[in-house]
Amino acid sequence: MDANETLFEGEEKAPEAPESYLAVVLGGTFDRLHDGHRRLLKKSASLARERVVVGVCTGPMLAKKELADLIEPVEKRMKAVEDYLKSVKPGLIVQVEPITDPFGPSIVDDKLDAIIVSKETFSGGISVNEKRAEKGLPELKIEVVDLLSGGESDEKLSSSALRRLDYDRSRHSEDLQGTPNHHNQTRDD
Repeated sequence: MDANETLFEGEEKAPEAPESYLAVVLGGTFDRLHDGHRRLLKKSASLARERVVVGVCTGPMLAKKELADLIEPVEKRMKAVEDYLKSVKPGLIVQVEPITDPFGPSIVDDKLDAIIVSKETFSGGISVNEKRAEKGLPELKIEVVDLLSGGESDEKLSSSALRRLDYDRSRHSEDLQGTPNHHNQTRDD
């Protein structure tokens, strides 16, 4: 096994994906690329024989995210996704683009075969297929990837949790430096 074939806890090495597709699509925010993202991207690369299309959320897609102002710039997130996919499967065509709606290229690209989702985003895969049907495009096979950390608490890895951690660290750093912290006001609930 080479350095790019990291197995995540609870993941078994398979010689080749039993099911594979010419082109797969997936989407997400991909903020602070973590093991959950890498698991999703690695599975996508293993399922794709030629091409992976990745929509990276920006603009209105970020409005309801926790600590949205701390989300990394879309260009940085797109580069991290592209670099990781190319490191996992160097010959793969990797198409990464910003998306401002839940569908992105998944409902216009007629050369896609499957959509990669997590258990939490499975309904999004169904919505994509409904939109594709409206447009006369073939339905995509929905492949589900388990994003649980596999740790003792079985807590899903989360960019929101990482943003909260960064936020808390910056507050702590401000406190140590004696900088006034306007976010630290008490409330009567």
